Amino acid sequence: MNEKPDFSKNANLASTAPAFLSVWDMHSYYGESYIVQGVSFNVHEGEILALLGRNGAGKTSTLRSIARVGEPEVRHGEIWLDHKPLHNMTSYEAAAAGLGLVPEDRRIIPGLTVEENLQLAQIAPPIGWSLERLYELFPRLGERRKQEGITLSGGEQQMLSIARALARDIKVLLLDEPYEGLAPVIVDEIEKTLIHVKQQGMTTIIVEQNAVRALELADRAIILDTGTIVFDGTAKEVLEDTNLREEYLAI
Repeated sequence: MNEKPDFSKNANLASTAPAFLSVWDMHSYYGESYIVQGVSFNVHEGEILALLGRNGAGKTSTLRSIARVGEPEVRHGEIWLDHKPLHNMTSYEAAAAGLGLVPEDRRIIPGLTVEENLQLAQIAPPIGWSLERLYELFPRLGERRKQEGITLSGGEQQMLSIARALARDIKVLLLDEPYEGLAPVIVDEIEKTLIHVKQQGMTTIIVEQNAVRALELADRAIILDTGTIVFDGTAKEVLEDTNLREEYLAI
């Protein structure tokens, strides 16, 4: 079995303990635009990591680079998940290895019901997340299982997008702006779900402009500025550091 690289000498890492997901010296480009500039960090199993920064800091690009979605193009670096290298995989192979990306635009499939969207994603037979268990997690989806997915409200579509990722029995949930455009009461509901999923052992990375809500949910936080890491530590440290929040998050 391939062993994960030893990242213990990298100053950007918050911990040298064994990690579940490791990103090492990742450099990503859109064409000739240099976006992610040598990012390295670890995420531990069952942890919620908030990936924060101002607009254009490289948050979504980092998330998409980890998911191997094609753009941005990762030209250097290594990504390891549970001792398996992902850095030479296609997006399909990385998804099969356990990464579940929930994009900002949700990408609900037109013409399919809620249940059909879930069934299309679900492995057979399901190991951890059966339809029944997903409906327990998201009761609204159970009530609307025969409704066409794209006719749901924005919050319900976000729930469906998260449920669809879980249906594949993933190891890491990657969330890109999950609170965008949602009412606070819906955000509360989604956060409760993410806490429940964490209690089941799910590892999560969340990119979110609503930094305070993300920090209140997360265990750890990484702050990016122009494609590089300027902070890697606990979420509590960011919440308590006014200067750090003002300089890099404008809050």
